[in-house]
Amino acid sequence: MGEKMKAVFLDRDGTIARDIHYCSRVEDFEILPGVPQAIRLLNQNGFKVVVITNQSGIARGFFTEETLLHIHQHMIQELAKYGASLDAVFYCPHHPEDGCPCRKPRTGLIHEAAEKLDINLRNAFVIGDKHTDILTGKAAGCHTVLIGDRDNGVKELPEPPDYIAENLLLATQWILENISFAQKHQTSPHNFQRSH
Repeated sequence: MGEKMKAVFLDRDGTIARDIHYCSRVEDFEILPGVPQAIRLLNQNGFKVVVITNQSGIARGFFTEETLLHIHQHMIQELAKYGASLDAVFYCPHHPEDGCPCRKPRTGLIHEAAEKLDINLRNAFVIGDKHTDILTGKAAGCHTVLIGDRDNGVKELPEPPDYIAENLLLATQWILENISFAQKHQTSPHNFQRSH
């Protein structure tokens, strides 16, 4: 059996695309600046790139799974225009009160992806704009990066993210700089956090 893959798990709304409340139309889905370039960099550096997203709008009746799949197909096509690609998209369609194990901050989506894509979670990063993304990553044993600023839910966390970046491109650049350093010095990105 070959070596397990390194990976980056990305939240969707607020990280890849503009955060529109229960986005239910393809025409409202807007990829944020720098995102295609960031994902392409991850592709080029051997990372699996996986989207993990809570989509309770399905359970709430705001849109159907078919609509969600159309939105995700649009996302994939838009990224492809820039030579960027996703390895998979995993979503939780359930209501928060359903107690679903795949709804972030629970780790079901990450563990399903790790099993299907042969990912080493110790070599994985979770990037998102909400404190629930960081909780998910910590619970799964991954490195974590918060998109936004230091007031963006950090106080609600039992321990801070490994890094805070203004956007996905800056987060990706930090990952690539520190992975290179870690491999050279046989240490962990946890040990050399720097501010942006």
